[in-house]
Amino acid sequence: MDIAQILRSQGFKVTPQRIAIYDALRGHHHHDHPTAEMLYHTLRPEHPSMSLATVYKTMEIFEKIGLVKILEVGDERAHYDWDTEAHSHIRCVRCNKVEDMMGIDLQAIRTIADQGSEYQITGQHITFEGVCPECAKKESH
Repeated sequence: MDIAQILRSQGFKVTPQRIAIYDALRGHHHHDHPTAEMLYHTLRPEHPSMSLATVYKTMEIFEKIGLVKILEVGDERAHYDWDTEAHSHIRCVRCNKVEDMMGIDLQAIRTIADQGSEYQITGQHITFEGVCPECAKKESH
């Protein structure tokens, strides 16, 4: 199903701006999780009439219909992830870059959490923090 079909099937208008925002999100570096500001700056040259508010509103719609996940990773800005499968993330504490963290057994963590709590767990958001290789390189010089 393409983005236009998904929007239509959920009762939302298909606009060139919504398609451009989705394409920009998908086109961002695969493990990158841009903020609305990052998407806005990517789109601005080709869509000068687009506002930052439009990007935010579109991302809200995309989240509502399950096209993106909004990540709260500890830098007080929402980051967007179009990969809605369960996976964990890592954020650089220097430059705030957020990347996917592969090879983490989320099911094992879930089992431990289930056993250690009387809650009925409905979801999990796991974000590790560290210093990315680029920032580490800068700091060692």
